[in-house]
Amino acid sequence: MDLNLFVQQNIWWLLLIFIWATAWKAWALWIAVKKDQKAWFLVFIILSTAGILEIFYIFYFSSHTKVHSKHKK
Repeated sequence: MDLNLFVQQNIWWLLLIFIWATAWKAWALWIAVKKDQKAWFLVFIILSTAGILEIFYIFYFSSHTKVHSKHKK
């Protein structure tokens, strides 16, 4: 199958997948930055997993660590 034809026939699905993955990546990056987790940040920047890795991080890995507050009282 020709790639151009495939893209033309599936443009809305491809766009939906792109939006889905970008939203999860943005949320996971935001959490990683707030928790000062540089390794996770780099993993999310380097790997593209259509949101799968980001979903695991958000709901499993990030819930096991606490946010470190930089503000002292």
